[in-house]
Amino acid sequence: MATPSPGAAPPPPARAPESEPGAMSAPARAPSRAPGGRLGAAAGTALCLGAVLGPGVLALPAAAAAAAGPASILAWLGLVALSLPVAMAFAALGARYPDGQGVAMFVRRAFGPAAAAPVGWWFYWAVPLGVPAAALIGGEYVAAAAGWGGRAAPVIALLVIAAAAGANAVGLHLSGRVQLLLVALLVTLLLVTIAVAGTHVRAAGFAPFAPHGWASVGSAASVLFFAFAGWEAVSHLSSDFAAPRRDLPRVTLLAWAVVALLYLGLAVVTLGVLGRRAGTTSTPLTDVLERGVGAPAHAVAATAALLLTFGAVNAYLAGGARLGAALGRDELLPRRLADPRGGAGARRSLALLTAACTAVTLAAAVGAVELDTLLQATSACLAAVTLAGLLAAVVLLPRRGLLRRGAIAGSGLIVVLLVFCGPLLLLPVALAAVCGAFRAVRARRPGRNPGRRDAVPRPRTGPPRVRPPVQPAGPETNTGASPGDSRA
Repeated sequence: MATPSPGAAPPPPARAPESEPGAMSAPARAPSRAPGGRLGAAAGTALCLGAVLGPGVLALPAAAAAAAGPASILAWLGLVALSLPVAMAFAALGARYPDGQGVAMFVRRAFGPAAAAPVGWWFYWAVPLGVPAAALIGGEYVAAAAGWGGRAAPVIALLVIAAAAGANAVGLHLSGRVQLLLVALLVTLLLVTIAVAGTHVRAAGFAPFAPHGWASVGSAASVLFFAFAGWEAVSHLSSDFAAPRRDLPRVTLLAWAVVALLYLGLAVVTLGVLGRRAGTTSTPLTDVLERGVGAPAHAVAATAALLLTFGAVNAYLAGGARLGAALGRDELLPRRLADPRGGAGARRSLALLTAACTAVTLAAAVGAVELDTLLQATSACLAAVTLAGLLAAVVLLPRRGLLRRGAIAGSGLIVVLLVFCGPLLLLPVALAAVCGAFRAVRARRPGRNPGRRDAVPRPRTGPPRVRPPVQPAGPETNTGASPGDSRA
């Protein structure tokens, strides 16, 4: 799962120009502005990698192997191929509309505010699913390294969530440089794992190739999408580039190549080294590293996993809290979450998300929900966001362009992926329905129009307008005042 864009600023105040909340990274992005930023290709590539890579990759190879066995490599290949047109489509949209507002803005441009409203809900309610999943992954690695057993993982996860929530409550956010250092740590860990374990790959690890049937490849892909979500965040960075039309496509292509190398290399060494054990372990990177470096692998992997998990959870909660305040301001969530000044709304949103994350983690602790289910549920919400963005790209991009064709193909593949989510597909559908009902109830209140900031009545600051006198109708005179002049 993608982490929010590092180093970003809080959302604009309530009277800023109208925008729609976007990804969880959107509330933490820099304020929208015209092109002409200072972001270059190297820094832009690092930020794009930070938007896609996350701690989920520490557990996803095992989850995919459990679903499809060695055939899960086909799911990795398919998603790597699918992510290219998806990434380039979002890069093209960001280059054409470099205002940093993201997916919801594209959907609004293409289909109107009613279609854009559920996008914010999908992101916001993905936080109580993705945060426990990330925290549990870190808890599994730490518990395994300490020899505490699997029951300690939820306890560690709760401590990570509490620490991250406390840090956000007192205003302690990780800086952009720290977030990028965490991304560099993850990239280094994956490269070291691939390098030291590459010599231990055996062909026997890939047999039998499809023990659960070919349909299981789709199930594995529905889990793995958790690791590929985040390309839409590239569009949020567009306004930060000095030359977005030139740099954004190149940066996106380079970031995609790095992600493809890391993910495919990790999948191959996990399956080739662990074989059938790949689907039964909860700490695949530790087990793979152990073949190359021995016992120190446990401490190295656990420390890295804990740092990555805390960084990701801290960023998720920070972005989610700001997104909740933005949704409250736009009357897409209760107004108590609105944050006109002082940060009270963001703190209420943080408290709501922390309570929800704690409840979900406790449910996982008693066995009411599995880690794989959390990964799939989060993937379903993020896939819905990606589909909405791609459909907007089909409308907004040039009709005869290659990128539009890629967006059409990507939309079709995302629909297939959503089908493999099974009953969890109902989650984004239900959230969209509840969001629509919430907007309908709000719209019945006098003077309210959910989803538009300018719908909130504001006090007039200038002198009162005076209606001009109505002149008699004639061949060269108006029959009355214009509509704009009729407002007192």
